[in-house]
Amino acid sequence: MKTKIRILLVVFCTSFIFPISATNTNERYMKEPVQDKGNAYTLIITGYDWGPGVNKVILHESKIISQVNASDYEVVAERGYEGVEITPDQASGKRHVLYAYVSDEKGNRVAKGKHITLALLVGPEETLGNPIQYIFQNNQGSNHWVDYSLSITEKSTGEIWNREKGRIQPLVDRFDLSGSYTHKDGTALTYASFEPTAKEEKRPLIIWLHGGGEGGTDPSIPLVANKATNYASKKIQGIFGGAYVLVPQTPTFWMQSASGAYTRGKENDIYNDALMGLIKKYVTDRPNIDADRVYIGGCSNGGYMSLKLLLEHPNYFAAAYISALAYHAKYISDVQLEIIQNKPIWFLHCKDDQVTVPDETVVPLYRRLKATGAPNVHFSYYDHAVDLTGFYGGDGYRYNGHFSWIYSHANHADFDFDGSPVRVDGKPVNLMNWMALQRR
Repeated sequence: MKTKIRILLVVFCTSFIFPISATNTNERYMKEPVQDKGNAYTLIITGYDWGPGVNKVILHESKIISQVNASDYEVVAERGYEGVEITPDQASGKRHVLYAYVSDEKGNRVAKGKHITLALLVGPEETLGNPIQYIFQNNQGSNHWVDYSLSITEKSTGEIWNREKGRIQPLVDRFDLSGSYTHKDGTALTYASFEPTAKEEKRPLIIWLHGGGEGGTDPSIPLVANKATNYASKKIQGIFGGAYVLVPQTPTFWMQSASGAYTRGKENDIYNDALMGLIKKYVTDRPNIDADRVYIGGCSNGGYMSLKLLLEHPNYFAAAYISALAYHAKYISDVQLEIIQNKPIWFLHCKDDQVTVPDETVVPLYRRLKATGAPNVHFSYYDHAVDLTGFYGGDGYRYNGHFSWIYSHANHADFDFDGSPVRVDGKPVNLMNWMALQRR
């Protein structure tokens, strides 16, 4: 069972891996219309290193209550997607209730109220708690929101909650998901964006480019599939004194060539011109963005595109932060190296990444850059991608080696290729603190 779910996790941020979802309809696992019009509930969906999880459900009561017991409730989840077969163990089953408390309608604890919040077990191997799934359709694989529903029963009374009233996504809800841009060549891109509240002074812009599994036209997917929402968190925002965050989305995948196949850098991709047009327009339309502090980064497919934009527009960006680089080093010429040798770049990668193999991508590129005398290029080279929270085993729990972006989102990276601390003016820094100091 654990092996099967870990295979699913591999494809969250890349379509390099063959997906596990089939394209055959299986009605048994599809979400059925609710026949019993029971009480309403609200889902709380939180982003984690491994993806999103339905970690709480708020039950709307008709009476004032002051206490609640978690053992009184049974929660059953159903997951489905039209036209796609989802295996039985991932389609329906019981959710484990960790604890319960009286709350307000947003899930905040109160002494007395008309709402009950149940905290549910979530984790990298708790698929029934995940409201998205990687699906392969029409020769394209990507993550999608599934039809996700809960049925909650109060066991002693038989009272049922089976109607979703709404969803709360603590960090996603801080983003504007309505962004769209059409380039002069007709290429259309969607995007999510966040604006800081304090705008008295010019603020930097952090750009995050998603992996191969987050293409489409729903910008919430690039935010939740691998915790890119964290760039809007209070902790990271505090490092920059408030920063704009832009998360563009490609309709397919960033590395698509004109033939429709993947490019690893040998051929041109079809999106970099349109993406750069979007970035420039976004900055121009917001005069409070500091044009000298525009930072570009991404993972896998997005790591490829980050490097591509840096090579094409080296004077536009103040720095780059790139994880799981998918650009093959052999396609980068010595002339291109000279173009970026003085640009601040911080790479992150795992040694056991079998999707973007480091000896084909980041390791030779880093060594060539350092050989040119590049003064501000760093590379945090991790043995494995592990559980940073300690909830699932800590250093003893390994994600797929492709997941090096978790160290970027968590602002964990603080060491260079030789294991020594990265320093600025003699003081050790980690990734985001370093980046906040970089200017064009």
